[in-house]
Amino acid sequence: MTSAAGWSAGYVTDTAYMRGYYPEQSPVQLALAALLMGVQTDLPGPSDEVSYLELGCGQGFGATVLAAANPGWRITAVDFNPAHVAAARRTAAELGLANIRFLEADLATLPEDPLMAEIPEADVASLHGVWSWVSPEVRGGIVRLLRARVRPGGLVHISYNALPGWQSALLLQRLVREAGRRLAHGSIEQARAGLDLVRDLMAAEADGLAKSTRVTDILRLLEKAAPDYIAHEYMNGCWSPCWHADVATDLAAAKLDYIGSARLLTNFNDLMLTEAQRAIANRFADPLMRELVVDACNEPTLRHDIYVRGTRRLSIGARDTALEAVTLALPMPPEEMIYAVTVPAGRASLNEAYYRPMIEHLAEGPCTVGELLALPALAGHARNPTEVVGMLLGSGQALALARPGTPMNNVSRHLNALTRTRYLNADTMTRPSAMACPALAGGLPTALAHFYVAERFAAAGGIDATGIDTEAWARQLAPADAPAEGIAALAKQMADEVRRHGRLWRWLGIA
Repeated sequence: MTSAAGWSAGYVTDTAYMRGYYPEQSPVQLALAALLMGVQTDLPGPSDEVSYLELGCGQGFGATVLAAANPGWRITAVDFNPAHVAAARRTAAELGLANIRFLEADLATLPEDPLMAEIPEADVASLHGVWSWVSPEVRGGIVRLLRARVRPGGLVHISYNALPGWQSALLLQRLVREAGRRLAHGSIEQARAGLDLVRDLMAAEADGLAKSTRVTDILRLLEKAAPDYIAHEYMNGCWSPCWHADVATDLAAAKLDYIGSARLLTNFNDLMLTEAQRAIANRFADPLMRELVVDACNEPTLRHDIYVRGTRRLSIGARDTALEAVTLALPMPPEEMIYAVTVPAGRASLNEAYYRPMIEHLAEGPCTVGELLALPALAGHARNPTEVVGMLLGSGQALALARPGTPMNNVSRHLNALTRTRYLNADTMTRPSAMACPALAGGLPTALAHFYVAERFAAAGGIDATGIDTEAWARQLAPADAPAEGIAALAKQMADEVRRHGRLWRWLGIA
């Protein structure tokens, strides 16, 4: 969507990009992923100063969560859209955040702009949803910026729409954009009109669409997607999915080496490939060729890659020692633990005799991986911190606490309250968001309705669900004309959330 002034250069600017928090951007998760891959990196400690740079920050919610949870960090966030930057600055001013700066800049020319001097050397840089949506000129500017501003040893996270996963859906995107531009005004209405045309073509059995299971899957997911997400995903003029090897080649000009994925399970080929597929991948020493084989087998549509500016390899012993020092917390009741996880290679079974004692111990409170491996019930089992961290964190059945025992600070509480009051309503209860949390050095991903439940739980003393009147909570949150059965159902959901998450909220200081 090109504005009347022409400054958008084909990028959607008439509607703001959706607010979101993406754990893959967390410096803690990125450092853990690097550690799992045997790359030396420093996990942010309780008092460490970290310089974090986000390129294409949108409305700045993720960067703001990091700044609130980490008052000793220095956050710099850049976006092309002045409306995004204005919204982000407004929130930061309301919170009184002094450790974050939002800059409006064109990434294609920023490396040569005097504004570049205001960007400090970064320990971690992140680009989510930028690379495959912008022009080659902007990508070139990004590479020059990373070359100049990421410190030696620093980490870079980059997400992008990937090939070959998008190959069978290229026609879908082209139809949505081209038809939408001719049928409607405004990027949201254009995206809707384009999708309607695609559905009509599907019903008319157009071979290029109807025979693709990927197109069918995407259309099913888009039924529940937010309109602003769809507009930004499909209506940008420079949208172009990428091959992993091409991204790696471009970033090599910034002296960046690919080391793995921010999605932890993706780094374990035993989980991503069948035995026959692994045998083929293992024919190659070249990591880019092996990654191409993995992508051919799994066809991911979105990659979350991690690069490091200067790879330093750890010994197995040093890696394991570092992983054993990681503190884990259980995010759900122990009875909800899943011991068989679906992965591309099939089902990954977690040895229940090995993991159940850990889960039962974690149900009593956070502890280190080393403490878990030293449990008497695990005597005789192999001591494998890489598997424990990779499987529990990668499957979402544990959280890594960067600062165990650290209480909530006032600015994090203020941000969480602001998020609830500004964005929670009857239509957004299930919309994903994240609570700022210093113990996590980032955000706790959760639905918007959980902000309200956690706040009420904390006000009630944060002990347990006994004696809590969730029906009164539900009446406060539900619309005035909500039927009694709807209020009762909402009250039951709230009581269940306290049962499931109350202990975690206490451990994290949220309640």
